[in-house]
Amino acid sequence: MKTLKFKLYQHKRNKYLKASINAAGVIYNHAIALHKRYYRMWGKHLNCAKLQSHIAKLRKRKDFWQSVGSQAVQDICQRIEKAYQLFFKHNKNGCCPPGFKKVKKYKSFTLKQAGYKFLGGNRVKIGNRVYQFWKSREIEGKVKTLTIKRTPLGELFLVVVVDSADESEIKFTTGKIAGFDFGLKTFLTCSDGSKIESPQFFKQSLNAIKRASRHHSKKLFGSSNRELARKNLVRAHEDIANRRTDWFWKLAHDLTNRFDMLCFETLNLKGMKRLWGRKISDLALRDFLNILEWIAKKKGKLVVYIDRWYPSSKTCSCCGHILETLDLSVREWRCPPCQSVNGRDENAARNIQMVGASTIGLGNVSRSETAVAV
Repeated sequence: MKTLKFKLYQHKRNKYLKASINAAGVIYNHAIALHKRYYRMWGKHLNCAKLQSHIAKLRKRKDFWQSVGSQAVQDICQRIEKAYQLFFKHNKNGCCPPGFKKVKKYKSFTLKQAGYKFLGGNRVKIGNRVYQFWKSREIEGKVKTLTIKRTPLGELFLVVVVDSADESEIKFTTGKIAGFDFGLKTFLTCSDGSKIESPQFFKQSLNAIKRASRHHSKKLFGSSNRELARKNLVRAHEDIANRRTDWFWKLAHDLTNRFDMLCFETLNLKGMKRLWGRKISDLALRDFLNILEWIAKKKGKLVVYIDRWYPSSKTCSCCGHILETLDLSVREWRCPPCQSVNGRDENAARNIQMVGASTIGLGNVSRSETAVAV
């Protein structure tokens, strides 16, 4: 499966798609209300098939609802059902059931087999109207779903999921393995001794964000000036997200060109956010790993994760001695048996490399050969 994203041309007929998204939001809220009412009355969960049948009957009597395709309505019910199943499965961990959403903030609706048709060039027919989009790349493969997505700025995008058959196999070309340790001061520390510093885009633009937020908060509720200030604030946040994503893609391509196997430690990022908050969100390690996994799969490279509880920082990469305790403030320590001096991040990266290589059967990467393997 591959996901492609295209931006729609700005046109006055786009108001029909925005109205369809609003109608999808109304249907979503109505379905949530039916779920809650059914549980209050019968003490049971409302079956998805019953909900779809009931919504289909209501849709015939409400003209506004008919602006959304029947398959999009079925997809809304299926998403709600999936959300409730996740709630039933993880409610002991603090997971919440799906709730109501503001209609003007509702984002998208999805069409599956029907309701759309790609015409020649950069045109697509959705419903009875033809729209144009920026065709930045060819659509190869069978189209599975088409999603119309609205951003906070009011721009519309086509999100196309295609069934791509070009699955890459793991092919080692450079023969190099690397381990990476994530840190707050240094984004990634590689097992070969190199360090990758994060630009920290949010920190760079923090003054601009504060200024835009202050201007927005001072405007009168419901006024056109407040709407303009809101859009300026959204643009500032989008600029940060776009710059960060661009840097992630370039870094992922660079690492996959240098190494065939990349090893990382599984981290509890939610717990780290509770401790360091905005810093972890600005570094956005999970977003980078998602991009890296996609590029690695495309190039035939391998991304490996080791166990979260492996003591990578407390284990000496030279002799394997494990310290009982190691405070976070200690950035460098001497191993008691072999007297080697270990930098905290570099030592952790080398251990992650060795453990990651052993998980797929590359046991020939020993402690004494760590530097040679990289």
